[in-house]
Amino acid sequence: MRTNDELVPAEERPSEPPRPRMTRTRLGIFVATSVVYAAIVVGVLTTSWPVRFDWQVMLFRPYKQWPEIHTFLDYFVVLGQRGPTAVAVAAWLGWCAYKRKTLRPLLVLGTALLLLNATVGAAKIGMGRLGPHYATEIGSNEMFAGGDIFPSGHTANAVVTWGVLAYLATTPRARRIASVSAALLALGVGMTTVYLGTHWMSDVTLGWTAGLLVLLALPWFEPLMDRAEAWLLAVWARLRERRVLAPVVATVPIGLWGPRAPADDAAPAREPVGAGSRAGRSAEGRARAAARPHTPRSERTPVTPGGSRRPPQRTAPPVPATGQGRTVG
Repeated sequence: MRTNDELVPAEERPSEPPRPRMTRTRLGIFVATSVVYAAIVVGVLTTSWPVRFDWQVMLFRPYKQWPEIHTFLDYFVVLGQRGPTAVAVAAWLGWCAYKRKTLRPLLVLGTALLLLNATVGAAKIGMGRLGPHYATEIGSNEMFAGGDIFPSGHTANAVVTWGVLAYLATTPRARRIASVSAALLALGVGMTTVYLGTHWMSDVTLGWTAGLLVLLALPWFEPLMDRAEAWLLAVWARLRERRVLAPVVATVPIGLWGPRAPADDAAPAREPVGAGSRAGRSAEGRARAAARPHTPRSERTPVTPGGSRRPPQRTAPPVPATGQGRTVG
């Protein structure tokens, strides 16, 4: 008997996998990782074996033992730097969001980076540990001295940024490949910082733990991300409706950028149309006027409102009639 998934064509099946939930297994791993995190912090604060191991590695100076790989590792450590890795992963997830028609990949990355900055940044500033190159006393834990390297930000960022790709994988095979790749990158970045002498080994261990805690906590924020996505899509839909339905209002520019309306005193005076005007003529009168011959302009008499401009013709006064041969006394 065929199942419902087999009856639906492959191209019509939803590609979005079920979103991760905070299961008992994940919650157990989260608690165990938190215990490891606390143990590393306590071990450094009490200057116990993690600090002694840190000094052994630092005095060994790996960058002097294998100088031929120094140049390569200077470039490789960029894979844990927050700016370049966040831009690269955001570009890929932006393409995935466009293809899947969902904002979830970008929201997951943004949430993970916010959690990383808040937790790791607060721990760095709060514990203020100095790095190996700035150590002041051999055997000291260098805590609360104004530093900002505990835990390692490069290491935690490599865990979170590349681990998000595994968190968002759509198939079990892709999730396994992405998980192994992210783990190898995080391992390599962390050990590179130890080789270069920029971090203690305990910094790197705490960075791995801090990044893993962020990834394990993401399912708790899934409902919040769902609401954020629904709100953003609703806002975008309203903006598109306003753009489509907004009436196009033609405005007449005034001032320096367009013609200005004439003032009251400059506006031409309008006279009422009388019965004898052209507008008041009857149809018969307009027909007779149209039938009249057109007089050339040169033969017309200039006319003013007061009458013709030509002076009136003067005539001689009349001469009284006289009789023939009669004398006028």
